[in-house]
Amino acid sequence: MSLLRVLGRPMLASIFIAGGLDTLRNPQRVAGLADPVVKPVTDRVRALPDRTEDSVRLNGAVQVAAGLLLATGRMSRPAALAIAATLVPTTLAAHRFWEEEDSGDKAQHRIHFLKNLGLFGGLLIVADDTGGRPSMLWRSRHAAHDLRREAHIARRAFKAGAGPAAAAGRARAKLSH
Repeated sequence: MSLLRVLGRPMLASIFIAGGLDTLRNPQRVAGLADPVVKPVTDRVRALPDRTEDSVRLNGAVQVAAGLLLATGRMSRPAALAIAATLVPTTLAAHRFWEEEDSGDKAQHRIHFLKNLGLFGGLLIVADDTGGRPSMLWRSRHAAHDLRREAHIARRAFKAGAGPAAAAGRARAKLSH
């Protein structure tokens, strides 16, 4: 694993681990902000908790668990996707700059919105990073290509061997008459 990955993953994960722990400890601090985003989602997705505080805690728990996986380089691709999924409602709940009246607050929320957008992009890059190894999709495509090539070679070898064998069989049949 490259030094950049070893250093970069824990750095990227640190904000989510710290924020997730804070949300787990004090869900009431963000529950009010999260309510307008959480309610429509929990109405559609029955697997999520009904109470906003519980949904916020779940979001924080996912951030901590996936952040730790990302930081340690274990299952970093799915961990990055999980964190990215939690970042969407977090950003939409906490940084609704388009609703702010005060220009100073609007500017601050826009900055945080764009920061989270940048983190989201970084997480997508990590989710796509195979660590220099070919992806499963690449490996499966190449395995299928290799199988087709080997089948073609086997078919040609069979045809090449079948022709002389058939001729020898015909010759043997003529000689025995």
